[in-house]
Order: sequence, then structure tokens, then C-alpha cells
Amino acid sequence: MPAVKIIIINGPNLNLLGIREKEIYGTTSFKKYFEYLTNKFPDAELTCYQSNSEGDIINKLHETGFSYDGIILNAAAYTHTSLALADAVTAINTPVVEVHISNIFARETLRHKSLTAPFCKGLIAGFGLKSYELAIKSFLP
Repeated sequence: MPAVKIIIINGPNLNLLGIREKEIYGTTSFKKYFEYLTNKFPDAELTCYQSNSEGDIINKLHETGFSYDGIILNAAAYTHTSLALADAVTAINTPVVEVHISNIFARETLRHKSLTAPFCKGLIAGFGLKSYELAIKSFLP
């Protein structure tokens, strides 16, 4: 049986995990956490991508949205502002799980609305980096 092919797409400022706002995002870099994920899920073909640019994230969704088994999307602040990103999620065939490290509903009111979530398979928020692990499990048989 071929491996389940999953990409994690991270949006703006997530390249600073482990450095920024440690009380919200923790002290582990995403690079270090991704190593943990690849070891924990050896039967999954995991890749990751991060960009601070909305257009680059949309291009990556287009590139992978017809050939992967699953997309885990943490669009960060674009979650709450980008109709273009929501349209990109709608346009692709690959199921998307929206992920947030923090509980967006326990933060500022402007973060309580997700423009992308209505078009996703599901939403996982508030479990720290473990949110990604839960999302991966949702794609596994």
C-alpha cells in the first residue's frame, strides 16, 4: 500500500515558531517538530512548506491540490482575511484540514472568524503543535 501523501502548508510568521510569542506558540521550531512528525508517521509521505506571501501559499495549494491525499493548512493571519485563499481551497480536489496552534476562539475577536474553514474537511485549533499531529491522523486509514 503506497504511503499517504500529505503536505503541511504554513503561512505568515510561522517561520518564527520557537522564537516568537513563546507563551502562545511554544519553544519548539517547526523544523524540529517536523522531524518528530516524520519519525512518528513513517508510513506517511510528509512534506512541508512555509511562506509569508499569500500568493505563494495559493500557488502551493494549486500545485498540490490535485495530487496529494491531504493538505494541512495553517494560514495564520490569512485565515481571517483572505477570500483569495478561501477560493483556492474551494478550487482544489485534495481535502484540507485547517490547523491553528492556538485556540483562535480564545483570542482577539477578529481571529474568531475563518474564511477558509467552511471549505475544509475539518478544523483543529488550540492543541499547540500537536494540532498538526491530530490533522495527520485524520488522513490516515
